[in-house]
Amino acid sequence: MMTKFRGVRRSLHAIGDGHNGMDWINRYIDQPLLHGAAGLLRSWHLRTRQPPELLEPTWNLVVLSFLLIASGQVMAGETFTLSVAALIMLALPSARKLLSAVKAGGGGYGAREYKSLRARAIAKREAEWSVRIIVLFASACLPFIARIDDPIGAYFMLGASIWFVLTGPLKAYLDAAEPPEPNEGDRRYSGVFHFG
Repeated sequence: MMTKFRGVRRSLHAIGDGHNGMDWINRYIDQPLLHGAAGLLRSWHLRTRQPPELLEPTWNLVVLSFLLIASGQVMAGETFTLSVAALIMLALPSARKLLSAVKAGGGGYGAREYKSLRARAIAKREAEWSVRIIVLFASACLPFIARIDDPIGAYFMLGASIWFVLTGPLKAYLDAAEPPEPNEGDRRYSGVFHFG
């Protein structure tokens, strides 16, 4: 009887092994999500002609706008005012980042910005691997473990969970993803991006 399951036990033991487990997580979870985030950045840049670093604050403001509309449907009075204040506080960093990009006046996204974003993404990809996995795991577990008996507290916790699930992992993976190459239409940039 035991010999029938030897292969399964051996493969389960290999998955449980630290090094092989890390390789499995890297190959089947982290790398596909990094490729997906790079694809999102590329399609954002191609469709909007905006720098890729503006995708995350724009998405954050979209999620917060959705939560503002939803809180207006289920809350009233003081609790609604408190939820609006909390959502505004969460929106301030993203709004400031978008406003500073507008004030910068369309400097665009060129070779210098690409190289800077690429260097930052490589550093984050190498150094923050475990942070991305922890954020991903926390966002998967948070809606199930955050239970509160008070209805108002439950609404706040549900809103916080939705915000974190929709923005936390995306930010972690967008920061570490390969940025898109700028479409300059100039031949002098053709070889810049693949060396150094």
